[in-house]
Amino acid sequence: MQNFIFENPTKIIFGRGCISQIGQEIRSYTNKILMVYGRGSILKNGVYEQVSNSLKASGISSVELSGAKSNPTLSLVYEGISLAKREKVEAILAAGGGSVIDTAKTIAAGVMAEEDIWEYFSRRLEIKKALPVFTVLTVSASTSEMNQVAVITNEKTHQKLSMRSLCLLPKVSIMDPSTLFTLSREYTAYSAVDAISHMLEGYFNNTEPDSLLQDRIVESLIKTIMEKTEVVLKNPRDYNARADMMWATTLGFNGLATAGMGQITFPAHMIGHSMSALFDIAHGATLSMVLPGWMTYATRKNPAKFARFAREIFMVREPNDFKAAVEGVQHLRSWMSSIGCPTHLQQCGISGGDVDRIVTNASATAKAVGMEEYTEDVIAGILDRCR
Repeated sequence: MQNFIFENPTKIIFGRGCISQIGQEIRSYTNKILMVYGRGSILKNGVYEQVSNSLKASGISSVELSGAKSNPTLSLVYEGISLAKREKVEAILAAGGGSVIDTAKTIAAGVMAEEDIWEYFSRRLEIKKALPVFTVLTVSASTSEMNQVAVITNEKTHQKLSMRSLCLLPKVSIMDPSTLFTLSREYTAYSAVDAISHMLEGYFNNTEPDSLLQDRIVESLIKTIMEKTEVVLKNPRDYNARADMMWATTLGFNGLATAGMGQITFPAHMIGHSMSALFDIAHGATLSMVLPGWMTYATRKNPAKFARFAREIFMVREPNDFKAAVEGVQHLRSWMSSIGCPTHLQQCGISGGDVDRIVTNASATAKAVGMEEYTEDVIAGILDRCR
């Protein structure tokens, strides 16, 4: 295990009925906020009313910004920064999933930034300060409720990039598993794939060869998410299964699973982000197509680790590491398909020239972030395995 610093001060309030506490938590910081949410789901499932009642009871005034979508956009961030400055808000509240939270984080940083906020993504400038961020989580997938990352799509340049800073860690995140009861089958499945992909990127793409403890943490979380996904697809209102899934996804990408693992890279996410930026495909859907293809490409480099994954997650008993690894990828792709996720590019209408555009876009990102191995030829080869 390598040296590491684990710092995650986000306060988690977890359980049924806990949304009522968001007002008093914010009141410790300010009495005026910008509330960011998506395209109306919280108006239908009761979350908006619960949040509004809590804010009112605690004397918090708010202005609202709606319209955050599954691939959060820079244009809405700019709108939010202008609104937050004009209204002189002192904190940002995100009520939604990862896309809403990433929008809120970026606004929080943009209000305090000395330069255009996109410069912090494209030039990887250091974020030195941000308004406090609070969240009420309604989709368990990205762990934006308890990590220092934000991902935004620039619609004009067709780039989907990330930034990170401890300043972006939410102060408090409210997690009520019952908010997931009305999550669609489609996004329940995408959420599971997103969370699993985060963990597998760290599991496979690190610089620590002796990682038994961390491997076991990841394997346990992945098995839990897979099992509980199957349960909630049959019974969306199973509280305990939703609770297990909500907490497992949060633990999967809040720094815990990768502590001591050295440098981590995210090639599958990088390619998936290019697909989302170009074709506005849901993030989880891009990963269910790309991850098995990337794993097939990467298996030859470290067959023993991929074989471990196959044996621990899918109980593969093949003694040959490479054959076991290949079987493990096949099992993962089959599982993703069984829960309703696309696993081949054609299922999302991607072919021919579309693939060429993804290759060009993703390879440019690879150069920008220092992932020199992922040339156009390599990325094209990975996508060929996703057909």
